[in-house]
Amino acid sequence: MSSSEQAPQHGQTLAPSSATQPAHISPEMYASLPIVFHKMMKMEMRNNFGCATLIALAGFLLSLSPLACSLMGWRQTSGLGAATIGTFFFQGGVMMIIGCVLEWVLGNSFFAVVFATYGGFWLSYAATLNPSFAAFSSYAGPNAQSPAEGLSSPGFLSSLAFWLLFMGLITFIFFVCSMGMSFVFMILFLSLCITFLLLTGALFALANDPVGNARVGGRCIVGAGSSLFVTSMSGWYVFTSILFSVLGFPVKLPLLEFRCGRRSKEESEV
Repeated sequence: MSSSEQAPQHGQTLAPSSATQPAHISPEMYASLPIVFHKMMKMEMRNNFGCATLIALAGFLLSLSPLACSLMGWRQTSGLGAATIGTFFFQGGVMMIIGCVLEWVLGNSFFAVVFATYGGFWLSYAATLNPSFAAFSSYAGPNAQSPAEGLSSPGFLSSLAFWLLFMGLITFIFFVCSMGMSFVFMILFLSLCITFLLLTGALFALANDPVGNARVGGRCIVGAGSSLFVTSMSGWYVFTSILFSVLGFPVKLPLLEFRCGRRSKEESEV
């Protein structure tokens, strides 16, 4: 065979084979690759870790539901939930913090912040009711016969009211954020926000005049318990809906999600 047959002619190029042809990707497809990869990673992590939301919701509801009944005074309950202080520590606090960490690992920033906020709330509230932290005993007078007298002091009530006021503020922010998620979540956060505001009003009223405002303060506390009961029932509905979905239960409880008018974080970044 001659050399002219072996080498290509001048100006002649070899046709690329299918193995050497470059893959042509459109700009839209290239831009969507990180989104697809991110979703695949989240799905894989969810399959490995399971549903962390159920852990946090269980702790939240098992602490919140008895407190709602206590605020409403059912079956002669009283003490603003002091009897369930252990529940606040180990179910409301610990379980929600665990759920917060797992949601953070899964990349769910909103629920991680929500669970951290209310998990910290339960731990803080339990610590306030615990005499070992001297939260209320510090307000007892020098001639007080019991450290529990600090619970009714104006300084303690007003200080605690400001904390509940700002808990209502952050809950209202959660409510605004939930407007693009689900109608059930909207009810949950709105009723919880009303609960904090009613408790704030009750504590401020009792701090100003414990005797004269006793009736008004008592009604505000009962109203807060009623609103908290709505939060509890909404939470139990969400918990049951998610649990049925995870187990593949034939009965589906809709969360009334808003699917229109809201773009995901990944789409907005593109």
